[in-house]
Amino acid sequence: MPITVTMPRLSDTMEVGTVIQWHVKEGDTVSPGDVLADIETDKATMELEAFDEGTVAKLAAKQGDAVNVGDPIVIIAEEGEDAAEAAKSGGEVRAESKPEPKAESKQAEGESEGSTSTSTATAPAPASNGSSNGSASNGDGGRIFASPLAKKIAGEHNFDLSGVDGTGPSGRIVKKDVEQAIESGGASGSGGKARESARPAVELPAMGASLEDNTVTLSNMRGTIAKRLVESKQSIPHYQVTVEVDMDDLLDLREQLNEQLSAQGVKLTVNDFLVRACALAMHQHPFVNASWDGSGKQAAIKQHGSVNIGVAVALPEERGGGLVVPVLQGTDRMGLRIISSETRRLAKKAREKGLSVEDMEGSTFTISNLGMFGVAHFTAIINPPNACILAVGAAREIPVVRDGQLMIGSVMSMTMSSDHRIVDGAMAAQYLNTVKGMLEAPATLLV
Repeated sequence: MPITVTMPRLSDTMEVGTVIQWHVKEGDTVSPGDVLADIETDKATMELEAFDEGTVAKLAAKQGDAVNVGDPIVIIAEEGEDAAEAAKSGGEVRAESKPEPKAESKQAEGESEGSTSTSTATAPAPASNGSSNGSASNGDGGRIFASPLAKKIAGEHNFDLSGVDGTGPSGRIVKKDVEQAIESGGASGSGGKARESARPAVELPAMGASLEDNTVTLSNMRGTIAKRLVESKQSIPHYQVTVEVDMDDLLDLREQLNEQLSAQGVKLTVNDFLVRACALAMHQHPFVNASWDGSGKQAAIKQHGSVNIGVAVALPEERGGGLVVPVLQGTDRMGLRIISSETRRLAKKAREKGLSVEDMEGSTFTISNLGMFGVAHFTAIINPPNACILAVGAAREIPVVRDGQLMIGSVMSMTMSSDHRIVDGAMAAQYLNTVKGMLEAPATLLV
């Protein structure tokens, strides 16, 4: 019986998904765990994997097509079936087979006797079980398993992936494999070859060159981001409070720890210390870890028992651009090493594979750090239903006065945008000064 794969509901608010890239073509054989396509939702770009074995009979949607949840996107012929017949008979999906919000594989129900049976493959690839692979075809018709970012880099350099040994889960080729192969002139694994190994030179526009008018259609994610930011700014009474932090002691301690822990593969960032300080400070300032609840007859403030810090991550253009916010659940119970490893894992997953809905749920506070871009100071828009968001700039060496002496010191600016219905100015200042105190006495964050 042919298998109809429908557009899954990959988030609770998703109504339409966009097929960003197909990893299979008609006639390909697929097995459970193979990645069929990259799907852009209103929140993230995620991988859609197969749950059944068979042959791709028909791609019902083209790359770039926006498809309603529950509509067919690919038809798979099972073993022994004629692909052409499967493409004809399996193209229609009954409403009963639309995926549930949890995006589980489900057998269609309510079909009339003798009708073609269909099932749906609707869930994204598991977050970390290592069974998911991005696939492509080499010149001999074989399968190459590579992440979307690895394939993007290979395409930019006209690089042949057929001889590259992958170091990712289940032998998947990842970004570093391609970069190493390109740098070594293609001498990777069994003979990957680069026809153009040099990166393109950065060129200035010609004298008198002009830009062209262009209209860029918003992706689902960027459209959702735009809508929610407008709603946030219009419905939440924002205000900002800024403090500056002396960072010399923290930078010294971070350097010592990284030197001592380098053999274990640990590399702490300033953001790791910041996340831990913000999480611990919630125990003294619970209103910062709260949400506005206007659903009842009388409005209320809901203080959260769990501290879940969201860390804003900028996505590369090949994954649709924009921002996503992976969430560290129970951050106040994490040490620096766990915060560091989880932040790196989620940021890498966001940029290369796409986050699951579970990775982005439940934040109670958000941090947006633009220090790595050289930004000294900025303000951020609150991420509902959070009460606050912290905007962090770079630690800069500037002239400072300490103990009456003029010297050079490292100073970092932190600006917190707050919902004035929940957190007033004095409360915001007190919270920021608690965080500032921890960062200026960084040994307190080690225990």
